[in-house]
Amino acid sequence: MIVAEVRGGNVRALMCKRSFTVPASNINWIRPIIGGRVGSASPSIPLSTRGFMSTTAHGGASPELHLPFDLAELDASPVRTGRLVLRPIRAQDADDVDAYQRLPEVVAYLPWPLRDREASHEHTALRARQRTLAGDGDAVALAIVLPGEPSLGGGGEGRVIGDLTFILTSAAHAQVGVGWVLHPDFQGRGYAREAATALLDLAAGLGAHRIAATVDAANEPSLALCERLGMRKEATFRHDRHDRTGWRDTVIYALTGAEWLGRRVSAADTTTSPGAH
Repeated sequence: MIVAEVRGGNVRALMCKRSFTVPASNINWIRPIIGGRVGSASPSIPLSTRGFMSTTAHGGASPELHLPFDLAELDASPVRTGRLVLRPIRAQDADDVDAYQRLPEVVAYLPWPLRDREASHEHTALRARQRTLAGDGDAVALAIVLPGEPSLGGGGEGRVIGDLTFILTSAAHAQVGVGWVLHPDFQGRGYAREAATALLDLAAGLGAHRIAATVDAANEPSLALCERLGMRKEATFRHDRHDRTGWRDTVIYALTGAEWLGRRVSAADTTTSPGAH
């Protein structure tokens, strides 16, 4: 079991008999969801879930996602990373979203058509109404907001420079899918990794046993991001879909929730070890 403990502005994480302490500012994007609620900075915040703690006869974790997961808590208390704010996407984000949905180089790697402004606004409004993960196939979207960058729609909190998708693929087997898209003008600055890291934290906090990403084989930035996140390349499906450009290949990357939490513990351990800078 992994537990985070807040003491004097620092977060102390305990994993079995090992422990480490890191500044809260370094891991303030770990906002676990327990029973559909966002964990606050209380004296003890479980980062693992019952799914990781209960074992089967074969020694593996028995799947147990904390459902339903509703976005209501993230409206009032969004996830904050070092530079970004992640919150449920809103209909009012449509102008910012349209700025990247209409770009051919973005849509080329997504199961989206090119949309004009009206269609993009309708699509954003539809995604904004999808608020709950309860059954297989449910999906929710989180806006990646960059504070200080003026919104094209005139909002005061910052510009939506991309978004994250969180899909419940199998409740019975505690499996989720994740995805991301970022405006090209904001790529190459580490924003995608920062946002994706928070999304994987969210998935693990919800109790996901397996977290997978489906990536177009030609989408080199996303393939590289999966590698940097420590996800495992598990399969390449040749010519598994056809679009206006011809046949496309799909790559599957994945890891388990326990593997992800282990990496986070390891990374924090390295950061706080003697001589680390």
